[in-house]
Amino acid sequence: MKYPILFAVSFAALGLTACGKNAEPAGDASPSVAASDDLGLTPAASPGQMFANAAAASDTFEIETSKLAATKAQSAKVKSFAAQMMKAHTGSTAKLNTAAASASPAITPVALLSATQQQQVAALAATAGAEFDRAYAKAQSEAHQATLDVLKSYSATGDVPSLKAFATGLVPTVTAHLNMAKAL
Repeated sequence: MKYPILFAVSFAALGLTACGKNAEPAGDASPSVAASDDLGLTPAASPGQMFANAAAASDTFEIETSKLAATKAQSAKVKSFAAQMMKAHTGSTAKLNTAAASASPAITPVALLSATQQQQVAALAATAGAEFDRAYAKAQSEAHQATLDVLKSYSATGDVPSLKAFATGLVPTVTAHLNMAKAL
């Protein structure tokens, strides 16, 4: 196999958020938030497809948890960070879709949350105030670190030029977000 390191890093990063199990979609969850049986990562999935799926799920997680922060956070600093994350990750999703569409053949990112991500969203939804702030900051730090690891790996070894450029260009932004999350 030509990309063993990419696969190992991608699966390790996904393992940080997926823990190897996936839940059934919640009855009221929108399709973009529903859990996937396999995150679209069948054995035939290309490294580019796997990366696009991981990046799309990361953006979806950031947006969904930040929407919760808009109403559940106590700290103005957390609310401000959440607003920045919603804007940044909505923009990141648009850039990812453009990069994926320009691949040959075109790739369609699958933005499905892992079971662990869904559990984190549900846990955050069940909290409020200072407890929410602490849990949200922790979730943001962990998610941004996992995303940064995947971006750096794909930036170094990616097989789709447009996605590789997307990953490379996003590393500084995600690094800044990670530092901001750690400071919450």
